[in-house]
Amino acid sequence: MAHPFLLCATAQRFVRAKPYVLCPIVALSPPSRLNAMPEEPIDLDDLRRLYAGGGGADIHDPHFREVAGLQFKSGDKRRWPFAEPSTLLDAPYMAGGLTAETLDRLDVALIGVPMDLGVTNRPGARYGPRAVRAIDRIGPYEHALRVAPMNHLTVADVGDVAMQSRYDLALCHADIEACYAMIGATKAIPLSVGGDHSITGSIMKGLAATRGPMGMVHFDAHCDTGGIYEGSKFHHGAPFREAVLAGVLDPKRSIQIGIRGGAEYLWEFSYASGMTVIHAEDVATMGMGAVVAKALEVVGDGPTYVTFDVDGLDPVYAPGTGTPEVGGLSTREALQLLRGLAGIDIIGGDVVEVAPEYDPGTVTAQAAAQMLFQLLCLVHLRR
Repeated sequence: MAHPFLLCATAQRFVRAKPYVLCPIVALSPPSRLNAMPEEPIDLDDLRRLYAGGGGADIHDPHFREVAGLQFKSGDKRRWPFAEPSTLLDAPYMAGGLTAETLDRLDVALIGVPMDLGVTNRPGARYGPRAVRAIDRIGPYEHALRVAPMNHLTVADVGDVAMQSRYDLALCHADIEACYAMIGATKAIPLSVGGDHSITGSIMKGLAATRGPMGMVHFDAHCDTGGIYEGSKFHHGAPFREAVLAGVLDPKRSIQIGIRGGAEYLWEFSYASGMTVIHAEDVATMGMGAVVAKALEVVGDGPTYVTFDVDGLDPVYAPGTGTPEVGGLSTREALQLLRGLAGIDIIGGDVVEVAPEYDPGTVTAQAAAQMLFQLLCLVHLRR
């Protein structure tokens, strides 16, 4: 007798995975592969009748057919990842897209900020946007959250922030702030790729001109709340002190996750201002669900910026960065934490500090592109 799956057009013999939560307010976990299997294995003869000679677009189960339909619109025809110019998340490229008129037509603007004059250690993050653009096959479907955000959002890579001087750090920051002030007056949500982490302070200042003070979820090895170094307040160890003092970042609605390393004295401002600091060691002690729950409690329902420094990851997962610190998050942990933020009022986000010169096999760029995609999913899930 034929296997019931062969007789059932709706494939009701397949058991669907039911999502569960880590705690009452944490996002869905990925479906178990075991739960996606048929109740009874299909014998070899039936497997041959069902699948032998089948094409890539011949998907019999309605769930998997629906998932495929979210990603592929032309049967088994697939985009060649090694052809055509590269863009952030393979989004359409919009030449000259950093104008108010263009941005008002977008839900999400993907932007490069190729500036690393603020680094205190190894340079090279100016090449981060180019490295992340070179990564293909990220998305378009997020299997744990079960969303395909580009099917619902108008998204484009609008190029890089134009800066007047590659030599003048303060002038670069003035250009970044002005650009994001213009973006903030449009409907587009900016998701940016740096560049060193100093860019985030000026992005926040620009957005706050129209979108008000914001909370923050910050993934990093370092608090980045230091003071003036060698005459400059624009280095990558100080953006969030500057943002708090400028009144654009609400420290009581800010949480920093993954903090570690020997520069403990630089954490003082984070604690003094009322930020919530979760050290890398705390993530393991508290558990992922508790960390996510704390993040959601801290940021609440207000406008929130999500910033991801790749050195928040352990150097095993992100060697290509300027200031690596051992003992960091794994990529799986980072993805789970970002997924848990589903529902926050994200008004912008970034991934920073990718330095491809130190990145064998594009390991760091791959991780950065995936984190950028997770930010895009958060935007979709808020809409």
